[in-house]
Amino acid sequence: MPHRTRLLRAVAAALLTTVAVVAPAAAPAAAAPSAAPLVSTPPMGFNDWNAFGCEVDERLIRETADAMVGAGLAAAGYRYVNIDDCWSARTRDADGRLVPDPVKFPAGIRGVADYVHARGLKLGIYGDAGTLTCAGYPGSLGHEDIDARTWAEWGVDYLKYDNCNNQSDGSQADYVRRYTAMRQALDRTGRPIVYSICEWGTSRPWEWARGVGDLWRTTGDISDNWASLRSIIAQNAPLYPYAGPGHFNDPDMLEIGNGGMTATEYRTHLSTWAMMAAPLIIGTDLRTASAETLAILGNREIIAVDQDPLGRQATVVSDHAGLMVLDKPLAGGDHAIALYNATDHLAAVGVPAADTGLPAAPAYRLRDLWTGRSVQAAATIEAAVPAHGTVVYRVRPLRGPETVPPAVTVAATLPTVVPGADSTAALTTTVTNRAPAPVRRVAVTAQAPAGWVVTPAGPDAQPRLGPDRSLATRWTVRAPDDTPAGRYPITVTARYTWGRGRAGATSSELVATVVTAPAAGRWALSKVPAYATANGLGPVEPDQSNGGAGIADGNLITIGGRHYTRGLGTAAPAELVYYLGGACTRLVTDVGVDDEAPAAAPATFTVDADGAVAATSGPLGSGAAPATLTADLTGVRWLRLVTTGAAGAHTDWADPVLSCGGAGPDDPVRPVRQTIFSFEDGTDGFTTANPGTGGAVAQSAAFHTDGSSGLRVETPVPGNWFGAPVPASLDLGGRSGLAFDLRTGDVGSVGEIAVQVGDALTWCQAGRWAWTDPHRSRTITESFDDIECPSGVTLDVTRIRVVWVFLNSGGVVHIDQVRAE
Repeated sequence: MPHRTRLLRAVAAALLTTVAVVAPAAAPAAAAPSAAPLVSTPPMGFNDWNAFGCEVDERLIRETADAMVGAGLAAAGYRYVNIDDCWSARTRDADGRLVPDPVKFPAGIRGVADYVHARGLKLGIYGDAGTLTCAGYPGSLGHEDIDARTWAEWGVDYLKYDNCNNQSDGSQADYVRRYTAMRQALDRTGRPIVYSICEWGTSRPWEWARGVGDLWRTTGDISDNWASLRSIIAQNAPLYPYAGPGHFNDPDMLEIGNGGMTATEYRTHLSTWAMMAAPLIIGTDLRTASAETLAILGNREIIAVDQDPLGRQATVVSDHAGLMVLDKPLAGGDHAIALYNATDHLAAVGVPAADTGLPAAPAYRLRDLWTGRSVQAAATIEAAVPAHGTVVYRVRPLRGPETVPPAVTVAATLPTVVPGADSTAALTTTVTNRAPAPVRRVAVTAQAPAGWVVTPAGPDAQPRLGPDRSLATRWTVRAPDDTPAGRYPITVTARYTWGRGRAGATSSELVATVVTAPAAGRWALSKVPAYATANGLGPVEPDQSNGGAGIADGNLITIGGRHYTRGLGTAAPAELVYYLGGACTRLVTDVGVDDEAPAAAPATFTVDADGAVAATSGPLGSGAAPATLTADLTGVRWLRLVTTGAAGAHTDWADPVLSCGGAGPDDPVRPVRQTIFSFEDGTDGFTTANPGTGGAVAQSAAFHTDGSSGLRVETPVPGNWFGAPVPASLDLGGRSGLAFDLRTGDVGSVGEIAVQVGDALTWCQAGRWAWTDPHRSRTITESFDDIECPSGVTLDVTRIRVVWVFLNSGGVVHIDQVRAE
């Protein structure tokens, strides 16, 4: 995984100054669509944020421009090199103009633009429709005209316009007003500047932003993990009626190459973005990108789908049980058909050709845009798609002789594998001929990892397989005793002849899931991997409530006014499945409907142990006190946590603790936490790092996640660091990072963490700047791996002397339980 550097900001926060707000008096209506769109196909380019955070400078942008040209990405259509947050000085100049940070951009933005333009590329910049950007730099609210003129004079070609510190009343009218103000300011400059609205889908911009922006974010920020990608696809794909040439739904930037997902998942990333006519904005370090990353990003045939002149977003033809089919008409009459498998297992994904926009034909030619292989199919467009994978076919009617190989699908299913000589799993393989003519001499093989035993338990060959006919074979699978828990590939291959005796073969990779029982100890269940989850809305959320369809969009779990920092946020109906293998004895958990849920949303919680009810709550409603369930799990192999009731009810399993391997009630709950500041005896000495900037603290019982008290913090608009020396030098060896709990008031706030280490009290921080909306709560976390110190200093987690948190709401927020995890 490429190293992700973060900006080191020492106590320079003292330089922050308050920015005046001048808001328009009335909300204008959304602009009418222009006759000639500035971008008729989705923009393609690069943005530094996903890989570099705040650590952006002139050298990075210049070297990225050179890398885009040198790697052939510019020739493939990537043309915008976009600078994200943290590029400016902390204050405007005497004339009220934005000023590039003179250290980061000694040649100014104009100089960088000239460099980028000289390479045939275009330059993008970042702004914010609030008083401050998300990282605390000057925002453009009330400064729209002067900022638009400034960017135009610098030669900027693209503006990403964010939504932090927005001072909004939350109405759609306010969003229209703020974003239209910048649209009009950009138009007055006379310079064509692509306008990317980045308000995270909060005000449903697809309903109003056509004619205001050229593209608009439809979701929260993407993260470099499968859960985030899956969630964003689910949110953006249904919005196809709102997109077209010059007005595009934007599901956020690409994470391809940053290391948090597999190559299969990254191919799904690019495939679905192309099908959804989404902007392709690279978010990895192109100077060090691997050949595999460049091959994915540079796939010309996938890019052609994204950049098709029709500018259409694919229609969702079907979406059921994690399997989705997308159909995108292309200029010239072809169609792109994407078969997307969001499940954790190999699956046959298909659609009748008659259900798509394809014209009727006796057969179709299917070109796989990732493998380059073409096959012919009759009435059904189908493929065996790996877990988290996507097959994209370019499809057209097939005419002429049968010179194209047949479409043969090789699917397989395999339940969980438990290692050991006494345990076998049943593998089922299914070979289906989707071609208009028969295939012959069909033979199936299954290849497992070394040491595994796979044996057919039925016929694995057939002399003839007609159109739309299948051969199903059962096998027994045994994994060695010492196989660790994990995922292992099994390759299933069908060999056959077609046409006049031509040899053919089709292979699919099945991923076998090996499970083992949890280790001995008392475990926070939110840290134990589930074998499977099903949720009524969005993903199951560890250690927060289920806020909605997005990932990490909930609050701290809150039941009857009580806050929890550990737990599982679900939405009814939901089910979580865990393999215990007879190694555990007890589960104790609080349950209830989260306070954020509507009052009329009762739900019932059931603990199922090997098919028997081990504990149940009865109906619980929003606002009710939490109920405690205790379940005897002695000898239980499979644990299921089930919620039923009102659809979409926010159902919480709060502070669930699983005891395994003889663990006693007094054993610590793992992973073990170490509280640093709890505020039970007062403010714990908290003060501000920059007294001249403002801010005050007081003990408060209004919000607490541990004990009975937390800390009330009055924060200045520019923000300040709040913290205190620890009683003794902290040795946090063996811990992974720091965290604290935050609840905002009438305005949102940034949350960030820094430490001072060693006798020199060296300042080290991460530059993550997590944003929390008004009247929301969350745990702010920071990994030690992402905390950076000045050049020449290594973070010594055994000698932490001071811990700081950054807050900048311009109002009152509450925090509690500053801790190591």
